[in-house]
Amino acid sequence: MLLIETLSPDKLGILAYTSSALLAFGAYLVYAAFSPSTKGSIRKLGGFPVLTAWSFFTKRYDFLWSNFAKSADPHFRFQVLQHQVVALRGEEARQVFFDTKSLDFTEGYKILMGASPSLDDIDVKTKFANEGVSFFNKQLAILFTNKRRLSDSKVGYSIHDWFLISLPLLFDDVNRRMVMWGKEGRMDPFKDIYDLVFQMTTRMASCDELSKDLDAISEIQKLYWMLEKSATPTALLLPWFPSRAKKNKEIATKELFMKLKGFVDMRREAKVPSSDAIDILIGQGQSTPEIVQFILSVVFAGVINTGINSCWALVFMSSHPEWKVKAKAEVDAMIEKHTNTTSGDPLHKRLSAVPVSVWEEEMPVMELIIRETLRLVMSTAALRRNILEDLTVSKGVIKPGDFVAYSVADAHRNPNIYRQPDEFDPDRFSPGREEDKKATFAFLGWGAGRHPCTGMKVAKLEIKLILAMMLAGYDFDIVDKAGKAPKEIPQPDRNDIHQVRPIFFLFRFSF
Repeated sequence: MLLIETLSPDKLGILAYTSSALLAFGAYLVYAAFSPSTKGSIRKLGGFPVLTAWSFFTKRYDFLWSNFAKSADPHFRFQVLQHQVVALRGEEARQVFFDTKSLDFTEGYKILMGASPSLDDIDVKTKFANEGVSFFNKQLAILFTNKRRLSDSKVGYSIHDWFLISLPLLFDDVNRRMVMWGKEGRMDPFKDIYDLVFQMTTRMASCDELSKDLDAISEIQKLYWMLEKSATPTALLLPWFPSRAKKNKEIATKELFMKLKGFVDMRREAKVPSSDAIDILIGQGQSTPEIVQFILSVVFAGVINTGINSCWALVFMSSHPEWKVKAKAEVDAMIEKHTNTTSGDPLHKRLSAVPVSVWEEEMPVMELIIRETLRLVMSTAALRRNILEDLTVSKGVIKPGDFVAYSVADAHRNPNIYRQPDEFDPDRFSPGREEDKKATFAFLGWGAGRHPCTGMKVAKLEIKLILAMMLAGYDFDIVDKAGKAPKEIPQPDRNDIHQVRPIFFLFRFSF
């Protein structure tokens, strides 16, 4: 028997009201998901958080500046899964971003960039887990910037002595790589120069035995790039998902740990300590995992940035011959003044005899070229996380737990600071112009405020060594696939957060 109940007018009214309320609530959810919000002090982007975040991870530069173009506001807010991110621009934002204690460097990069490799990922505990950047910077200062004698170390020499010892070894490494290129031909700087930078950075962070083992260097380099490229949007946005990138990260971290641990163990067993970084850290009482973690962090901090800027400095000089001529004249004059020109020693031996102070203080043309290269190429987003309290920036409130992104291009490509900002013009930093002093933290190539680059001197030294060897030892220019001069000067891919590679080109060189 079929029973049909006739609803009373009161029940019909309640049902209609409930249905309407549910429909309105559903419409609100859809509206909230897809519509931008002006509620509150910071404009909020609409859209599904996953789709919005995906653009932030895949085309970060375009994402930030396309959304800034939609409004004159100095900030906007968007969501990365459960995380809130605030993008900033403007001088006030720059001051707050780089000089506020509440904004944490390590936390900012951990989720939004993948950060540097951590042995914690494979359950190997180190001081890095608790001390992070402060521990890394302390060890870096001991190795590369502190010129007092290390009286508490088993290795008794000063850092200045360390540079003197390292220069000939670094030049030997550079020469060995360049000999492998041959006397003439074509090369891809974003492959061959990176190989060279990886060799030099490993030398400075580890030991002679590893630096001379080209097979081991090659294996470590492959694992390095596997780990570097494992910071995919899927791995960062969905860390619980068993993706190929997540698996690669674990494999690469384990293998890197075991390979580097072998060299640390070798140095521990040596009867006589050397002047190498591993022995200095052993002398400081660091554990093997801490030494391995430090080497990994130095390589990840150094290879990308030094590689990018070495490559692009060569590209810009090739595209602007007047600066290439000036730089070569400076290197030739340095060789003439500080080396024995009658000696039959090869170029790399003569250059290694140049005092460290000359490399650091007597190369003004090279300094200008490197500075301008950094300005043009560095346009990525610096990242932080607010860990303490409400922070007000340009009348917008950033809550504790919020992530903050500042696009360096806001300063480096700003026409109100730099005249014709997309042009390569190293003279803009010369006395009398000094465009970088027009605004607070207008040049961010070596960090600023609370987080200057601890390894700046080492990075600049590496770049100068490479440029000097190329300028003094080779004649080189840019060619396209057909071997002809390109019609346009190569431009950096600003969405490439790993290498900032340009559209395809090669160097044609002869020794």
